[in-house]
Amino acid sequence: MKWISGWLLLLSISVEVWSVPIDRNAAQQVPKEEVQEENMDTGLYYDRYLREVIEVLETDPHFREKLQTANTEDIKNGRLSKELDLVSHHVRTRLDELKRQEVSRLRMLLKAKLDSTNTQSLQMDHASLLKQFEHLDPHNQNTFEAKDLELLISTATKDLENYDAERHEEFKRYEMLKEHERREYLKSLDQEKREKEEKRMQELKEKHRQHPKVNAPGSVDQLREVWEETDGLDPQEFNPKTFFKLHDTNEDGVLDEQELEALFTKELEKVYDPKNEEDDMMEMEEERLRMREHVMKNVDTNKDRLVSLEEFLKSTEKKEFSNPKEWETLENKPVYTEEELQRFEAELRDKEEELKRRAESLHQEQELLRERGKALEAQRREYQQAVLEMSQRQKEQQAVDGQPPAGPNGELQFQPQTQKPEDKEAKAPAEPEAEAQNNLPAEPPQNLPLHT
Repeated sequence: MKWISGWLLLLSISVEVWSVPIDRNAAQQVPKEEVQEENMDTGLYYDRYLREVIEVLETDPHFREKLQTANTEDIKNGRLSKELDLVSHHVRTRLDELKRQEVSRLRMLLKAKLDSTNTQSLQMDHASLLKQFEHLDPHNQNTFEAKDLELLISTATKDLENYDAERHEEFKRYEMLKEHERREYLKSLDQEKREKEEKRMQELKEKHRQHPKVNAPGSVDQLREVWEETDGLDPQEFNPKTFFKLHDTNEDGVLDEQELEALFTKELEKVYDPKNEEDDMMEMEEERLRMREHVMKNVDTNKDRLVSLEEFLKSTEKKEFSNPKEWETLENKPVYTEEELQRFEAELRDKEEELKRRAESLHQEQELLRERGKALEAQRREYQQAVLEMSQRQKEQQAVDGQPPAGPNGELQFQPQTQKPEDKEAKAPAEPEAEAQNNLPAEPPQNLPLHT
């Protein structure tokens, strides 16, 4: 994986890295083929596509050989992209498929963005919209060509080189926001409580400053301390070459950014403790980043963001290695000026005003919807009352006309009619006569003698 690390710096970026003591016995028990390299996220929005392209290219023996012999400049200036024409057919087919999947994903992102902004477009020009993505050729959406590889390399390299600068800027804004909130909190207190709180804060600040001396990162004192406390070895037997091999954890022949940052944990623990109120873990990660950048600046001579064994050994021969300058921690190096803080607070006020305007607008819309809801509810009640009154009038009219009553939906309802009392009385005398008639024979006998 050395060529991958040297190519796009892909697997060297991590926001939080913790060093782990090395257990040599455990390392000997695990076969090398079973050790898997951690899949670090680069933070790029096309990270998955980037990794899959690398994995596919790595399967081609010819391309892999070219990568192993290429230097950083050959990779960055696009010379390596021309070798893509010589890879095997199944590799090209797989790369084509990956590109089509990436184009499809980007189309979905564009559609979601347009839908979220309520932008109606009957005919969407995907080719034009895809131009905003720099890591692939938008004019060819079906096949992976040399230009795609060149764009992917150049874009990823540029984005990753700006990664540290963006982290520093985010940390600066974090510190300014923290100071802004502190000042606003103090303003909200009366004079007595404010003085008491300011005194408490100053005591915490001084307590944070009272920490052991921090060795300059990459100095002999700092490395000896790791050698002794982390590796458990005799400090008098410190050997730079052995130290390098011990901390080249993935055995790729270089120390990447992750492996370097892991070396600074012991120094950071002198200043920061997550259990202490006065210690800010965000500041600890900024300190870790500063330490790594310091080592890279003084050791990484070819600027590929990797430290080779040769570069490491040469750095141990410098005067700064044995007699470094005292390392200044963040409490001695403010990350912003008062002017920057004032501009930041002005931005916050503008954003707060904008949020208030939006909140007021939403409140007015809510009141309007509430009034409309009340009007609709009143109309509904009026409609129900009108239906009830109409139904009642229909029933009364049907009663006058002698028609069967109507149901709730206007349908007729027929019921069996009951006899009136006077009808029953009129019919009652006729019942004995009818019964007597029923007892008479239907026809007189034919052969009976006649009597006078």
